[in-house]
Amino acid sequence: MNRTIRTARTARTTRPVRTAAHALAIAGLVLGLGACSAESVDEAIAKGVDTTVDEKYEVTYEVTGKSVDEITYHGGAGEAMEPELETVTAPTLPWKKTVELRGIMPPAVMPIAVDAGGADITCSITYKGKVIKEAKGEGMLTAGGCVAVSPIVG
Repeated sequence: MNRTIRTARTARTTRPVRTAAHALAIAGLVLGLGACSAESVDEAIAKGVDTTVDEKYEVTYEVTGKSVDEITYHGGAGEAMEPELETVTAPTLPWKKTVELRGIMPPAVMPIAVDAGGADITCSITYKGKVIKEAKGEGMLTAGGCVAVSPIVG
């Protein structure tokens, strides 16, 4: 009888240990799968960003009006968030330029005019035949422009 009691005690003590061990193994498996899933999601996001950053698109800048001293615009050089600016001084109006940009690089054109008689300027950015940004400026000092969100991400 003593022997039977020990066996029952041993069974009662090892059962919770086995249950806890199984629970830990299952939790480890679930966390491991979760980590794989999170890694896969991170990889998918990184791939999507890389694709978006490398994708190229064309926009057309237009500036009309009078008395424009210079036009500064994003021409496609530089980094997406730090584009190099290109400048045209004493442009002939109307002025039009088509450029190729990449990914999240924002299309931007900024005409500048200093005219005591009052400048009158309109700028626009066109993507696939549709104007995505337009602005007008008047007055002695006009430094405005058109800046749009990249049509690839916006």
